[in-house]
Amino acid sequence: MTSIMQNKKSIVLGITGGIAAYKAAELVRLFVKNNIDVQVVMTQAACQFISTVTMQALSGKPVFTDMWDASIPNGMPHIELSRAADAIVIAPASADFIAKLVHGRADDLLSTLCLARDCDLLVAPAMNKQMWENPATQRNIAQLVSDGIHILGPDSGEQACGEIGLGRMLEAEDLHYLITAYFQPKRLRGKKILITAGATLEMIDPVRAITNLSSGKMGYAIAQAAFEMGAEVTLISGATVLAPPTGVRNIAATSAGAMYQSVMQNIANQDIFIGVAAVADYSPANSQSQKIKKSEQSLTLELKLNKDILAEVASLPNPPFCVGFAAETENLLEFAEAKRQKKKLPLIVANLTSDAMGSDNNKVILLDNNGNYPLEPATKIEVARSILKHVADMLQVK
Repeated sequence: MTSIMQNKKSIVLGITGGIAAYKAAELVRLFVKNNIDVQVVMTQAACQFISTVTMQALSGKPVFTDMWDASIPNGMPHIELSRAADAIVIAPASADFIAKLVHGRADDLLSTLCLARDCDLLVAPAMNKQMWENPATQRNIAQLVSDGIHILGPDSGEQACGEIGLGRMLEAEDLHYLITAYFQPKRLRGKKILITAGATLEMIDPVRAITNLSSGKMGYAIAQAAFEMGAEVTLISGATVLAPPTGVRNIAATSAGAMYQSVMQNIANQDIFIGVAAVADYSPANSQSQKIKKSEQSLTLELKLNKDILAEVASLPNPPFCVGFAAETENLLEFAEAKRQKKKLPLIVANLTSDAMGSDNNKVILLDNNGNYPLEPATKIEVARSILKHVADMLQVK
């Protein structure tokens, strides 16, 4: 995954005492991999679970644990370490450390660093489910939110103690995604976006279907990018093996008919509609309830025309801002512009199937009333961010 941040960011990662400290090692690796500068600060309790040597090897920097560290030139690590940081992230954040933050205690380097910060603070709680559900912890979390501190998680699942419930720290990949998304300019904050993605399955019988090679990756990337930019996102997904992006409402609709119904049921009050799904143009006129048995005779299927979801949304009395996709094998610009004009779309995204189908990368051209705009070949998430920036520009959203 490529970092979403245009300028290199600097993060202080604070690690407190808890078994989830092992996940911090993978989080540091992801930060470094995505060109994010990370400085690790650990409590003494954290050192019981993971070593400073491990974190130094992963971050490429010395790890700080002591208020009186003489290696800081002015002798004030609680001041110096945060001044160049864009954010302090506490992961894992124990119940004890959360209580320290609430009451402004400063009895070690990390707590003092948080109190003396002049940057954002993000906290990823990690504790036993009874500790998380305790009224004292819930009051503390509510106070942190009131103080403008961003809470990441927790997750629900099996815990180190053997119990199952809410309180475990989010996985490193989820934390990395949420932290990097936090820095994305929220140009679509307050906007509601409905996105379709993936292939549809038009069932011939219970075991056979008409479908296509769409992986859903482009639509899912746009949903992720929209969430990063602050939008309220609904993703209507056809057939795909992808996990829904974090923070996105997901609706499964595997056939063209089901997707049409889902779109029409959810289109009211949407500001933007982006039709990325590869919806089948035709479906069997009569789907068989039992498996069709093989015979020596040829088989003829009667197909019926499916509804054009994008065209119907664009023709509503007060349509949202509609964005279409045109995947072509030839005459890309000609066919894409003809589709845009026919459906009266303000914007269409054109690509050759050979550049996109099943790939993690894409090469697209944006077409609107003012002309066409080729984007540089890039990963689908980077292309998605560029598309949505163009949408925001067209809507004049700053």
